[in-house]
Amino acid sequence: MTLRNPYRAGLAALALAVLAATPAFADAPVINKGDNAWMLTSSVLVLLMTIPGLALFYGGLVRTKNMLSVLAHVFYTVCIVTIVWMIYGYSLTFTGGSPFIGGFSKVFLSGVTADSAAGTFTAGASISELVYMCFQLTFAAITPALIVGAFAERMKFAAVALFIPLWVTFVYFPIAHMVWYWAGPDAVVEAAKAVAAATDEAAKTAAQAKLDEVMADAGQMFLWGAIDFAGGTVVHINAGIAALVGALMVGKRIGFGKELMPPHSLTQTMIGASLLWVGWFGFNAGSNLEATGIAALAMANTFVATAGAALSWMFAEWIVKGKPSLLGALSGAIAGLVAVTPASGFAGPMGALVLGLVAGVVCLIFVSAVKNALGYDDSLDVFGIHCIGGIVGALATGILVNPLLGGTGIFDYVADKVADYDFTTQMIAQGKAVLTTLVWSGVGSAIIYKVVDLIVGLRATPEAEREGLDLADHGERAYNF
Repeated sequence: MTLRNPYRAGLAALALAVLAATPAFADAPVINKGDNAWMLTSSVLVLLMTIPGLALFYGGLVRTKNMLSVLAHVFYTVCIVTIVWMIYGYSLTFTGGSPFIGGFSKVFLSGVTADSAAGTFTAGASISELVYMCFQLTFAAITPALIVGAFAERMKFAAVALFIPLWVTFVYFPIAHMVWYWAGPDAVVEAAKAVAAATDEAAKTAAQAKLDEVMADAGQMFLWGAIDFAGGTVVHINAGIAALVGALMVGKRIGFGKELMPPHSLTQTMIGASLLWVGWFGFNAGSNLEATGIAALAMANTFVATAGAALSWMFAEWIVKGKPSLLGALSGAIAGLVAVTPASGFAGPMGALVLGLVAGVVCLIFVSAVKNALGYDDSLDVFGIHCIGGIVGALATGILVNPLLGGTGIFDYVADKVADYDFTTQMIAQGKAVLTTLVWSGVGSAIIYKVVDLIVGLRATPEAEREGLDLADHGERAYNF
């Protein structure tokens, strides 16, 4: 059995390190100060994506009377997820247990200290576990924050307050565990060396059994061989399908399809989108966990795919509607960022450019033609951009990782080389990961929405919706002129 995971630094942004895999590494883990500094910076950059980036991007897109409520939803999400993550989320996501969910060995951050280390994607290289924990926290926070855009302007704050902690517990943590948890390079390399060093049949059998045990210590989608560098499945498909389910269950806004509901401030949306792009370098390049060439590759891909998608959306809209819009360019940029996320450390820059060009047009079709045809009210197009863009990116990653197309290939730590690329095998793994995420998140989210509805109710009253959720829920306005 061989491990199908990324090239030297890559299998997904976020794989758990071997915190104490072998005596050689556990006795004296070496914390690389340069990598540690980069991951400290990346953690702050991803936080910047959410507050204020996503908050401003979403806030500018709603009507004036709901601006403050959107800001409150996003800010609350960061705060509550931070607490939940440190109490039990980190443990459930990044410890062993089963292929579907971790265990409780690190609840209340037990054993996570200033001296504990987390592995990277290079055997023997480590970063501070506290830094790794905080980096992963920012991913856990932004994912549910994306969802609130789908039911903006009509879901009351009490429902959001209850939905967010339930959703991350029963949907996000299991998906993140299934995609990103593995034993780590130190454990795999050490076990493989033991097999090679075995001198008799009994020793070789014992060493192989140990290697098989190490290889099996991983999340289910990881075991399938699915690759996701920075969160195409975990973040974007996961949040996008939950958003669609929420939009359908909450129902349409009063006046949807009959009244104009234009963004109240594209200026703030532009600022938010720009902050998202800047922060996304921490999201993608930071997911390498090391300041190496693969981080530079992820950075380059985050530049070119985003620019390509912004322009493809803008020009396609120009052709169809007669005018290029700023909102179209900004939406395209986000679509490109979403699509390149799973491929950022695997694709070559030209492959990332093609991916961005395709994603911009595909997402435009879904937020316009498909949305209009089906008639659902996804207020800020979370499904059309994040779920669809995530699916395009996740499937394309299985293609663009091919070295013949400029990709990095997938590094096999047992064989100590890049594995031979197999299109069919890789695409089956990618497809299974996409479908699993859609079903787990879609069904799980529907159940959680229903539970929340039974406890506090999902939707604001018609009177509150007409007045605006700023005053109705929070008793204050975003603007007092």
